[in-house]
Amino acid sequence: MRDHTPDFNMQELSTENKKLIGDTVRHILVCLADDRQLTSDSLLEFWVEVPGVKRPRGTYRGGFLMPDSFITVADYFQADMDTLVPVTSFSDAESAWNELFDELYYQIEIFTSQIDCSKGITLELWTGHRNRPEGEWVYAVDTKVELM
Repeated sequence: MRDHTPDFNMQELSTENKKLIGDTVRHILVCLADDRQLTSDSLLEFWVEVPGVKRPRGTYRGGFLMPDSFITVADYFQADMDTLVPVTSFSDAESAWNELFDELYYQIEIFTSQIDCSKGITLELWTGHRNRPEGEWVYAVDTKVELM
């Protein structure tokens, strides 16, 4: 069995970058719910561009770029009309947000820890749902942020 442990020290995102990412993710997920497009297969996907680091990227059968990683939104929230409601495993919305952000920050840190400074790293976030197996977005809300 292959060991997938990163061969570098993990570096925690700065407080400023966590706030930037958190505010951005809240905004796009609220937009998804407002548009009544939050479904059981909705994903929060992201791509990380690290200056000077080249790595292979996968594609779906239709040629659409696979994300660096993703989170299934329905693990944390469900839609109630146009409002985000935490799933029953969370006591309240803030608990769901905190758990989602803990997972998201960790996944992002795997990519950003490869260099000493996060300045110049671009994070592209998409949420919505795709056709399978082709990978084309049926509905998406996206944005791009540059870390500080």
